[in-house]
Amino acid sequence: MFSKYGALGAIHALLAVVLGAFAAHGLKARLSEEMLNVFETGVRYHMYHGIGMLLLALAADRLGSTQPIRWAARLMHAGIFLFSGSLYVLSLTDVKWLGAITPLGGVAFIVAWGLAAYALWKSRTD
Repeated sequence: MFSKYGALGAIHALLAVVLGAFAAHGLKARLSEEMLNVFETGVRYHMYHGIGMLLLALAADRLGSTQPIRWAARLMHAGIFLFSGSLYVLSLTDVKWLGAITPLGGVAFIVAWGLAAYALWKSRTD
């Protein structure tokens, strides 16, 4: 699990940096301030959860690949596409109905962090 989700987390972090630079240098003059903020929110959560996937991969390597950690990594991966992806497309196209998809990604993130907390709590050795 470490290599798969660790690599995906690193790729997501790399993409977040690329997309953040694209926003700062290529979109600043093209998007309204509001839509630029929407795009940057997508980038911020993309990076947070890319790093989260790296941390989950490290936890799985240390604790053994538990099902809750595996599902947490999967949900973070899906959440990046649903949450950040919908914000990217919304800001670039102004297609408003995409805003209805964004909360699904947020729920995926919340459940992922809950599963991570559960797995780590369960594995503690007090």
